[in-house]
This record gives sequence, C-alpha cells and structure tokens, in this order.
Amino acid sequence: VLAHLDLSENEIGDEGAGRLAGVLGKCKALAHLDLSANEIGDEGAGALGRVLAECRAMAHLDLSFNAIDDEGAVSLSGVLGSCKALARLDLSFNMIGAEGISALAEMLGECSALTHLLLSKNAVDGNGAVALALMLGECKTLAHLDLSENDIGDAGAVAIAWALGECKALTQLDLSSNGVGDKGAAGLG
Repeated sequence: VLAHLDLSENEIGDEGAGRLAGVLGKCKALAHLDLSANEIGDEGAGALGRVLAECRAMAHLDLSFNAIDDEGAVSLSGVLGSCKALARLDLSFNMIGAEGISALAEMLGECSALTHLLLSKNAVDGNGAVALALMLGECKTLAHLDLSENDIGDAGAVAIAWALGECKALTQLDLSSNGVGDKGAAGLG
C-alpha cells in the first residue's frame, strides 16, 4: 500500500499533475506527497485539489517551488479542509497573493491536525496577512507559520501580532524579509 510518494524536482507540469490526480484517488493510504519543484500551475493544482479529498490519510503535502497563484490556491483550499490528517502544508515559493491566502485561511479551522503552514516567498501582502490573521485562532494545533519573504509590511505584522494571543500552540513564526518597519515591530512586541 503506497503511503509515501516523492516526485519532487521533475517536470510534471499541469498535464502530468492532471494525470497523476487520476491515480491519487485510488491511493487511500497515501500520507506523504511531495510534488515540489515540478512546474505545476493553477490547472494542475485544480486537478490535484479535486482528488485530495479522497486521500484521507494525507498528513504531508508539499507543493512548494511551483507556479501556483491565487486561482490554484482557491482550488486547493476548497478541499484541504477534508484532509483531516493534514499536519504539514508547504506552498512556499509559489505566486499566491491575497485572494489565494484568504481562501486558504478560510479552511484553517477545518484542518484540525495542521501543525506546519509554510507560505514563504509568495505574493502575500498586508491584506493577505490580515485575512490569515483573522483565521489563525481557528487553527488550534498550528505550531509553525512561515510567511518569510513576502510583502506583509506593518499592517500585516500588526494583524499577525493581534492574532498571536489566539494561537496557543504556535512556537515558530517567521516574518523575515517582509518590509516590516517600526510600527509593525512595535505591534509584534
């Protein structure tokens, strides 16, 4: 029974992700899926999203270093809440902006096992950080949040700081390289 699949650093692209999605629905015990660095865009993310709900054992999903933007993130967010075992979600090094982050934030309360949310090097601005901050308290198990190398600025940092009181499990927060100034730093302090 396939439990771990690593296809990282290939050239799967959207077409390959669509074909792979057709097989993944049959892998009911799949707990770890690494599709990082595969040139997967919104179409591929949408295809994967349609079958991820069937992968009930999925605990680790890595889609980092791809070409997923808001549309793909919205497609994924629609089903990630069904992945009740999902503990680690890595969407770093994509192009996800405020709309995609807002959609992902909406599913946080449904991901009761999520401990690691990695969103570094995307296009998250202050609005996206505010949307995420509003939902952080719903994710009671989140221990590690990485928003490094985005552009959340002071407004985003202040919003995240406001939400920290609701995040009892959070032990690691990375906001490095985000254009946070004095106002944002004061909010975090």
